[in-house]
Parts: sequence; C-alpha cells; structure tokens
Amino acid sequence: MQTNSLFTEVETGRRMEVAPLAVRLRPRSLDDVVGQGDAVGEGSWLRSAIESDTLSSVILFGPAGTGKTSIAHVIAETTKATFVEVSAIGGTVSDLRREISAAERRLETGGIRTILFVDEIHRFNRSQQDALLHAVEDRVLVLVGATTENPFFEVNSALISRSRVVELHSLSDDEVGVLLDRALRDERGLAGRFALDDVARQAIVVLSGGDGRGALTTLELAAELAAADGARGGGEPAADAPAPITEAMVRTATPHRALPYDKNKDMHYDVISAFIKSMRGSDPDAALYWLARMIDGGEDPKFIARRIFICAAEDIGNADPQALLIGEAAFRSAEVIGYPECQLILAQAATYMALAPKSNAACGIFEALSEVRNGPSRKVPDYLRDRHRPGSENYGTYKYPHSYPEGWVDQRYLPDGLEKGAFFHPSERGWEAYRTDAAGRDRDDR
Repeated sequence: MQTNSLFTEVETGRRMEVAPLAVRLRPRSLDDVVGQGDAVGEGSWLRSAIESDTLSSVILFGPAGTGKTSIAHVIAETTKATFVEVSAIGGTVSDLRREISAAERRLETGGIRTILFVDEIHRFNRSQQDALLHAVEDRVLVLVGATTENPFFEVNSALISRSRVVELHSLSDDEVGVLLDRALRDERGLAGRFALDDVARQAIVVLSGGDGRGALTTLELAAELAAADGARGGGEPAADAPAPITEAMVRTATPHRALPYDKNKDMHYDVISAFIKSMRGSDPDAALYWLARMIDGGEDPKFIARRIFICAAEDIGNADPQALLIGEAAFRSAEVIGYPECQLILAQAATYMALAPKSNAACGIFEALSEVRNGPSRKVPDYLRDRHRPGSENYGTYKYPHSYPEGWVDQRYLPDGLEKGAFFHPSERGWEAYRTDAAGRDRDDR
C-alpha cells in the first residue's frame, strides 16, 4: 500500500534523476498525452471530467504502454482531491479497508474527496474487488483502475457497473515518433544530447509495436550505448554535437520485438481465430504468421495442434482425407517432441491445411443431431435391424452390397420421412467431389 506515490511531490530530486526515461517524461497535462484522442481528446467525457475535477470511477483498459498510467498521473497533478495508490499485487483486503476508512474521514471532516488509483486491477482477487464496491457506489472514493486485460472478463461485474470503462489503443507509428522526438529534446529527457537518424528511429518504432513505454525504454538503452561509445572515443563528435544513436545500437538494446500475447485472454483468442480463418481461407502465409505469433508468445503447442487437427475435419474433410492423418501427426508431435522441433511440424501441418481443397460436409453431423433431438422418433427399417433375435425372419430382405458386382445396390438406409441430401452436402472439390461424381455416374448407369 502506497499513499502519495510516484504521482505526487515525491516525484522530484534524486528520485527523478535515477527514474527511467518513461517516468521522467510522464505528462503533466492532458495536452501532453500522446494519442488516445477518443479517450481524452477534446469533447470526450474523460477529458471534461478531469478538467472540471468531477471525475467518477473509471477503468482504463488497453495494451501496455498506451498511456493508462500517464492519464492517472495527469489526474494526480490536476485534482483537488487526495490521490492515493494501492498495489494490486501486494495489497490486501485489510489495506483496502484502511484506505477506505481514511477516505471516509477526509470526506466527513473536511469534505475532501479521495481518488484511489489501482494499477493492474485485474490482479485483485474477487474478495479484494468486493471490498471496494460500497465505497465506490457511495462515492466515498473515486476508483481509477488500469488494466491490460479485458475488464468485462477480469473485473467484478458489480464493480464495472459502478464505473465507466474507457478503452485505449496501441499508438500509431507517427504517435510513437512524437514520443521519441519529445524525449530527445525535452530537458526531463535526453535534453538534446543525442541524435537519432531516420533508420534508427524507424527501428525503434517497429520494435515498439505501438508500446510507447517500450519505445522510450529502447531509446534510453540505445542512448546509454551511444554515450559509452563516445566515452571510448569511437568516432566521437565535436564536444557540443549530439552523440549519434545508430540502428546497430537500437538492435543491440532491443534485439527482439515482444508483441503482446496473453495466453487464455483476449489476444489468445484473437490470434487463434485469425490462425484458423487463415487455414480455412487457404492463405499459407497468413497461417505461418499467426502460427509464429503464438509460438513467439509461448503458446502451448498441443493447443495449436488441436486446432489444426479440428480444421482437418471441419474445413477440409473428405475433400482431402489425408489432412486428418496429418493433423493427428501434428498433435502427436506436440505431445512427444515439443518445442523447438515441433514448430516445424506444426508449420508443415498448418500450410498443408491452408493448401488443401476445402469441404465442410462433415458439419452435416450438426444437422443430423438437430433432427435426432428435435424431430419425431423414427424407426429403423425392418430389413436393417439386427437379426440375432426371434422373429427376425420376418424383417424382410437385406441386400448385402458385396453380393453385387459393383459392391453397391439400390437400397434405402434412411428412416421414413428423411431423404438423401438431408444432411450430407458434398463440396465440388477434391476426393469428395470425385467420389460423389463417380458414385452418381455408376448408379445412373444402372
């Protein structure tokens, strides 16, 4: 539990000297917030509430580095209310109750409101979230929650109903560029001591993936490399010239872009959905890209393989019966081999599914199940019934297909009231189309 945290006057002096670049450059006003025009632009509810100091409880939802903490910082700088922060990691129910009691005293004795900031509020368990309900409902305090997870899944629905959810979005390349330019020239930042060429600048933008804090962290690390290079005398510029930050320094500082991937959360489902739709849509490049996103994010290979296996039946089926065997092999490889080797097998299977002819005729099972569950009770035709019982000699004649030269005989197998084509709708592609056409021609000849 912290009160008067990084958002207040403590954010001065030596503490700020050692603070990360992203902290030193935190906005002092809404005009300093980069991007997020929908959330805090002119005419928005949140901007009006902050500027008039009439904020009600709000949950800021968006990816990392999009400005959630920056907006909270602006609130702390501008409000006449007491601004306090609690830790969603180390805070307990007792801590929350103590803070709520303090807010009640401020309100009762001096009419002073309290704004409570909870970063990563989704990390609070249900009992911790429940402890806030009455205080938020009665306006004993105003809650400002921040989360990278979808609050409609991760935050108590009763708490959401008492708050307004404001969504923030990843920064555009241009907006990340604005942050970099500000950091290079601002006295709180690098104060003109370093120069960033266009290639290095673009490298930081791409590596950031729309994460403003990530971009500033990369810039700061690259600047440290540039300063060290200058101290060694490596191509040292004139004394008053800014030290150059090169693309090589940027790549050394952040060699690998870490795109967001939240297993078992929104991003998890969005990426797997894109992966499945890419295989179904016959796009092997897209299938490989989304597969790479999941592998890079540490997704369970068995989860990926299960989706490939299902795709083989749901989207390919008998247009290419071998797809099911390849799906099974991919799942088996995920079970017994694992990363890193199984990623090659997953890639082979995913591209096979993308390139295979498509049929969803197997989905006829759902129509058949609907008929079974909702239709009338239908009897098995007598000649199809089991013969191992007394009286079966009266069931009529069953025509054994293998007794006929072509291995087929015209015979009704559906119960009365159902006709051919009720459930099976073959595609005009692959093996399925070939077999359906061949069977149709053979039967017509008869």
